[in-house]
Amino acid sequence: MLPLRPLTVGELLDAAVALLRTRAPLLVGLGAVAAGLEQAVLFPLRRLADVDTWYLPPDDRWPAWTLLVLVGFATEAAIIAALGAPAAAAAPRALLGPAAPPPEPGRRRVAGTATVALLAGGSCGLAVATTYGWPATFFLLSLGTLALWSAGYGLLGLAVPAVVIDRLGPVAAVRRSVVLSSRGLLRTGRVRVLAYLGWFVIRLAWGLGALSVIGLFYSSPSTTTDNLLMALAYLLVNALAYPMLACLDVVLHLEARMRTEGLDIALRRSLHRGVDPTPALVGR
Repeated sequence: MLPLRPLTVGELLDAAVALLRTRAPLLVGLGAVAAGLEQAVLFPLRRLADVDTWYLPPDDRWPAWTLLVLVGFATEAAIIAALGAPAAAAAPRALLGPAAPPPEPGRRRVAGTATVALLAGGSCGLAVATTYGWPATFFLLSLGTLALWSAGYGLLGLAVPAVVIDRLGPVAAVRRSVVLSSRGLLRTGRVRVLAYLGWFVIRLAWGLGALSVIGLFYSSPSTTTDNLLMALAYLLVNALAYPMLACLDVVLHLEARMRTEGLDIALRRSLHRGVDPTPALVGR
C-alpha cells in the first residue's frame, strides 16, 4: 500500500519501489521490451559514432555522436513516460485498496499517453541537440544543455499520470504537470531530475563494470562485438531503471497533489463517509 500522506524524498523512493512491486512482472517485462527496442535503434548509431567503452567518440565523429546522444535521451524520456501509464493504472488500488475506482477505458488513455510520451521525448531530444555546439563554445554550452534538459525532463514527468489518474487530455495533462512540478520551488521537478541522475550514475557504473569484467575473460574480435556487448549491458539495467523511474513519476504526482491540494484529506473523507472516491481522485 502507498502512504496516504505527504512524503519525504526517501519515502518517495520507497513508495516507488512499493508501486513497482505491485506489477513487477508487467512493468519490468515492458521495460525490457522497450529497452531492447531502444538498443536496436541505438546500435547503428553507436557504430556510426565509433564510441569507445566510455561512450566517447573520435574527434571527427562529433556530429554522429550528437545524433546518438540526441536519440538516446529522446527515447529514454519517451519510454519512461509511456511506462507511466501502466504504473499509474496500478496506483489507485495501491493507494486505496479495494475502495479504488475501476480504471478508465483504455482508448483515450492510450492516445493521451502516446501524445505525451512523444512530446516528452521530443523536448528532451531538442535540448540535447545543443551538444552539437559544444566544441565551438569550448564546452561552455554544456551548461545550457543541462539547464534545457532539466527543464524539459523535470516539468513534463507528471503528464502521463495526469492522463491516467486525473483523466485529462494531453494538453491539459501537460499544463497540469508543469503546474504541479513547479510548486514548492520546483520540488517535484528537482526530485525527478535528481532521481534520473542517480539512476544515470548507477547505469553507467553497471555498464562500465560489466564491460570491464567481460574484458578480463574475453577478447573482442571487432568493434561490432564491442557494441553488441555494450547494448546487452545497458539493456539489462535499463529494463529495471525505466519502470522504476516511471513508478517514481506516479508517486510524485500523487504526493504533489497531497502536499499542495489536500488529496489525502479528500480521499480520507470519502473513505470515512463510504462514498465513491473517484471525484476526489480525479480532482473533480
